[in-house]
Amino acid sequence: MNETASLIEKARRYLKSAKTLIIDGDYESSVSRAYYAMFYVSEAALLKKGLSFSSHKGVISGFGKHFVKAGIFGKQMGRELNRAFEKRQIGDYGHAFAISSQTAEQVLETAKEFVDAVADWVQAQS
Repeated sequence: MNETASLIEKARRYLKSAKTLIIDGDYESSVSRAYYAMFYVSEAALLKKGLSFSSHKGVISGFGKHFVKAGIFGKQMGRELNRAFEKRQIGDYGHAFAISSQTAEQVLETAKEFVDAVADWVQAQS
Protein backbone atom coordinates (compact mmCIF):
# COMPACT_ATOMS: atom_id res chain seq x y z
CA MET A 1 0.00 0.00 0.00
CA ASN A 2 1.40 3.40 -0.94
CA GLU A 3 1.64 6.32 1.47
CA THR A 4 -1.41 8.20 0.18
CA ALA A 5 -3.60 5.10 0.38
CA SER A 6 -2.30 4.43 3.88
CA LEU A 7 -3.16 7.98 4.98
CA ILE A 8 -6.67 7.66 3.54
CA GLU A 9 -7.19 4.35 5.33
CA LYS A 10 -5.98 5.92 8.58
CA ALA A 11 -8.38 8.85 8.08
CA ARG A 12 -11.30 6.46 7.66
CA ARG A 13 -10.28 4.52 10.80
CA TYR A 14 -10.14 7.77 12.75
CA LEU A 15 -13.67 8.65 11.62
CA LYS A 16 -14.88 5.32 13.04
CA SER A 17 -13.03 6.01 16.28
CA ALA A 18 -14.58 9.49 16.48
CA LYS A 19 -18.07 7.97 16.24
CA THR A 20 -17.28 5.41 18.95
CA LEU A 21 -15.97 8.16 21.21
CA ILE A 22 -19.21 10.13 20.80
CA ILE A 23 -21.17 7.04 21.81
CA ASP A 24 -18.92 6.74 24.86
CA GLY A 25 -19.51 10.42 25.74
CA ASP A 26 -15.89 11.46 25.16
CA TYR A 27 -16.61 14.47 22.97
CA GLU A 28 -13.18 16.09 23.29
CA SER A 29 -11.41 12.96 22.04
CA SER A 30 -13.99 12.52 19.29
CA VAL A 31 -13.29 16.01 17.94
CA SER A 32 -9.58 15.26 18.04
CA ARG A 33 -9.98 12.04 16.02
CA ALA A 34 -12.31 13.74 13.52
CA TYR A 35 -9.79 16.54 13.01
CA TYR A 36 -6.95 14.06 12.55
CA ALA A 37 -9.01 12.25 9.91
CA MET A 38 -9.20 15.54 8.01
CA PHE A 39 -5.51 16.20 8.63
CA TYR A 40 -4.40 12.80 7.28
CA VAL A 41 -6.51 12.99 4.14
CA SER A 42 -5.18 16.53 3.57
CA GLU A 43 -1.65 15.16 3.86
CA ALA A 44 -2.55 12.48 1.30
CA ALA A 45 -3.80 15.12 -1.15
CA LEU A 46 -0.70 17.26 -0.67
CA LEU A 47 1.53 14.22 -1.18
CA LYS A 48 -0.30 13.53 -4.44
CA LYS A 49 0.99 16.94 -5.56
CA GLY A 50 4.49 16.12 -4.32
CA LEU A 51 4.14 18.36 -1.26
CA SER A 52 4.87 17.63 2.38
CA PHE A 53 4.69 19.82 5.46
CA SER A 54 6.07 19.22 8.95
CA SER A 55 3.38 20.91 11.06
CA HIS A 56 -0.37 21.11 11.42
CA LYS A 57 -0.35 24.75 10.42
CA GLY A 58 1.79 23.86 7.41
CA VAL A 59 -0.65 21.19 6.24
CA ILE A 60 -3.65 23.47 6.80
CA SER A 61 -1.98 26.37 5.00
CA GLY A 62 -0.76 24.10 2.20
CA PHE A 63 -4.25 22.67 1.72
CA GLY A 64 -5.63 26.20 1.53
CA LYS A 65 -3.04 27.35 -0.99
CA HIS A 66 -2.89 24.30 -3.25
CA PHE A 67 -6.51 23.17 -3.12
CA VAL A 68 -8.84 25.95 -1.96
CA LYS A 69 -7.17 28.93 -3.62
CA ALA A 70 -6.47 26.77 -6.68
CA GLY A 71 -10.22 26.13 -6.97
CA ILE A 72 -10.05 22.35 -6.53
CA PHE A 73 -12.16 22.57 -3.37
CA GLY A 74 -14.48 25.32 -2.18
CA LYS A 75 -13.62 27.88 0.48
CA GLN A 76 -15.93 26.12 2.92
CA MET A 77 -13.58 23.12 2.94
CA GLY A 78 -10.69 25.32 4.03
CA ARG A 79 -12.83 26.93 6.72
CA GLU A 80 -13.98 23.54 8.02
CA LEU A 81 -10.42 22.23 8.28
CA ASN A 82 -9.45 25.33 10.26
CA ARG A 83 -12.56 25.04 12.45
CA ALA A 84 -11.84 21.37 13.22
CA PHE A 85 -8.25 22.29 14.15
CA GLU A 86 -9.53 24.96 16.53
CA LYS A 87 -12.02 22.55 18.12
CA ARG A 88 -9.28 19.94 18.50
CA GLN A 89 -7.12 22.51 20.28
CA ILE A 90 -9.98 23.26 22.69
CA GLY A 91 -10.70 19.58 23.22
CA ASP A 92 -7.07 18.58 23.73
CA TYR A 93 -5.89 21.55 25.76
CA GLY A 94 -9.00 23.14 27.25
CA HIS A 95 -10.75 22.16 30.44
CA ALA A 96 -12.81 18.98 30.68
CA PHE A 97 -16.23 19.05 29.03
CA ALA A 98 -15.26 21.98 26.78
CA ILE A 99 -16.87 20.28 23.75
CA SER A 100 -20.60 19.53 23.65
CA SER A 101 -22.17 16.45 22.10
CA GLN A 102 -23.71 18.68 19.42
CA THR A 103 -20.32 20.17 18.52
CA ALA A 104 -18.73 16.72 18.38
CA GLU A 105 -21.52 15.45 16.08
CA GLN A 106 -21.16 18.50 13.81
CA VAL A 107 -17.38 18.15 13.56
CA LEU A 108 -17.72 14.43 12.82
CA GLU A 109 -20.30 15.00 10.07
CA THR A 110 -18.12 17.69 8.50
CA ALA A 111 -15.07 15.44 8.77
CA LYS A 112 -16.89 12.59 6.99
CA GLU A 113 -17.83 14.87 4.10
CA PHE A 114 -14.32 16.34 3.97
CA VAL A 115 -12.60 12.94 4.01
CA ASP A 116 -14.92 11.57 1.32
CA ALA A 117 -14.39 14.56 -1.00
CA VAL A 118 -10.61 14.72 -0.59
CA ALA A 119 -10.15 10.94 -0.77
CA ASP A 120 -12.22 10.85 -3.98
CA TRP A 121 -9.95 13.54 -5.47
CA VAL A 122 -6.79 11.68 -4.45
CA GLN A 123 -8.06 8.39 -5.86
CA ALA A 124 -9.11 10.08 -9.12
CA GLN A 125 -5.50 11.26 -9.59
CA SER A 126 -4.17 7.68 -9.71
